[in-house]
Amino acid sequence: MNSVKGKVAAITGAASGIGRATAVLLSRNGCHVAISDVNEQGLAETAEKCRGLGVEVRTARVDVAKREAVHAWADDVARDLGAVHIVINNAGVALGATIEDTRYEDFEWLMGINFWGVVHGTKAFLPHLKAAGEGHIINVSSVFGLIGVPTQAAYNAAKFAVKGFTEALRQELEVEGHPIGVTCVHPGGIKTNIARSARMTHRKGWTDANSASDFEKLFSTTPERAASDILSAILKNRRRQLIGPDAVLIDLMQRLLPTLYQRILVAGARRRWRKLMLPAGPTA
Repeated sequence: MNSVKGKVAAITGAASGIGRATAVLLSRNGCHVAISDVNEQGLAETAEKCRGLGVEVRTARVDVAKREAVHAWADDVARDLGAVHIVINNAGVALGATIEDTRYEDFEWLMGINFWGVVHGTKAFLPHLKAAGEGHIINVSSVFGLIGVPTQAAYNAAKFAVKGFTEALRQELEVEGHPIGVTCVHPGGIKTNIARSARMTHRKGWTDANSASDFEKLFSTTPERAASDILSAILKNRRRQLIGPDAVLIDLMQRLLPTLYQRILVAGARRRWRKLMLPAGPTA
């Protein structure tokens, strides 16, 4: 796909962050967009930005964890806009908790969105991409789909699964000779609100009231930069796209130190754990 002008893109999780920035960038390049999210207010704001760029825009409240809802949305998009060429499975949530503290319900909630949302979006839209005769699928994993991290077991499980699912999908389409590209995207720390809206454990020693804001301080890449990299991955038909200098560093660390990196993370987490376990000092 040499250009996105005149194409149709379906984007999940488009009410904010990477999803919004990607919808706006594609619109700026003449691509019509169908955007979805469960946050209807944010979705409306994204739609307004895109419509101002002179393209067709469709919005829908879709819970990507619901298979029937995603399939119905895919059929609606293809009918209303005539075709679908690009699918960006971006919707995601975060959870910070040890495996012991994570409830089964929390595992199911996160996997329903972060993993099954990708599966639903891929299977629902793939027939429409084949019917269009060309296309590209972007599945958003994470740097936590490259390395395991304490308190991120559920998130790791989903994002590692997205990576394997996406790589297998690309190979299958290549074997069958379909002109559909597939890219697995691994963002590092992106300046979005995902950490602030995450479900967090409250066990002393692992997180505190400042955990989300402290984590966000590590985010160095803007959603707009992420969107630019995603567009580049589509146009250059990349198999994988790292986003942000931290993603490049983490990927390199995993390649060079495939087991030693775990010791490094344990040492850092242990220092933080001990600090949080210290009794509070006197107050004024």
